[in-house]
Amino acid sequence: METVQGISNFDKSHQTIITIGTFDGVHIGHRKILERLTNNAKDSGLRSTVLTFFPHPRMVLQKDTDIKLLNTLEEKTQILTKMGLDYLIVHPFTKQFSRLSATDFVRDILVNGLKAKKVVIGYDHRFGRNRNANINDLKAFGETLDFEVEEIPAQEIDDVSVSSTKIRKALTVGDVATANNYLGYAYMLTGTVKKGKELGRQLGFPTANLVIAENFKLIPKNGAYAVKSNIDGKQVLGMMNIGHNPTVSKEKNGGTEKNIEVHFFDFDDNLYGQKLQVDVLERIRDEHKFDTIEELRQQLQKDKSVALKLIA
Repeated sequence: METVQGISNFDKSHQTIITIGTFDGVHIGHRKILERLTNNAKDSGLRSTVLTFFPHPRMVLQKDTDIKLLNTLEEKTQILTKMGLDYLIVHPFTKQFSRLSATDFVRDILVNGLKAKKVVIGYDHRFGRNRNANINDLKAFGETLDFEVEEIPAQEIDDVSVSSTKIRKALTVGDVATANNYLGYAYMLTGTVKKGKELGRQLGFPTANLVIAENFKLIPKNGAYAVKSNIDGKQVLGMMNIGHNPTVSKEKNGGTEKNIEVHFFDFDDNLYGQKLQVDVLERIRDEHKFDTIEELRQQLQKDKSVALKLIA
């Protein structure tokens, strides 16, 4: 798959079959649509293409700072790469772009910019300034501008919507098993390892403190989780705590900053400054405030045993 930043950078020598959307999570509902796209591309000789936007339109139009997404752009690209697509077009979403008329969007973006000969799109898709055009308008444009429109039925689109909602709700309450079931893969957290207070090392459980740059990334409910990572080509198992460190914090019930700390089993290399992807496999327990450091140490030992059993 070739990732293209901006429509103007697309190689116009290839005709395409296109679908459009945010595809947040690239979950099992999305995959039905993408499989339809790639299969159609093989049958028609067209290049399978996904047009997506960043930042998320709600961030731009509604200044929605509370929006939480399942994927960063890097994570989404990584997942889509495995789907057998020819192109991923990531176009910057701006207020100016949102003001394009339906005619300008179809003619200048889809047909002239991306050489679309077929558009695979949901029955409820709306586009153009103020989202005033619908799929019937798109079909009319297709007759005039010589491209085909394949409508994705209501059931499949509703499945996508339900899946996204259920995944977000599940992660918010710590139900990783349900989230992963709908995703079709383990939910991932990607960040940079930064130096912490090294309290875990003093407890015999050194941790990698993961800092996620994207504040829109959805973080699962506070608690302990079984995880795995790929480090230098090797799968490493571990456990992760998300929360406020209430036992060791000087503040009551922990500090205000949420920390993501990962302890890897049988691993003690220096990871400072490295970018790390952590796959969240299972939830172990809620975050607790223990009366003593020794109680915390004993609990961490139990967590490790539980994590190994869950992973096994």
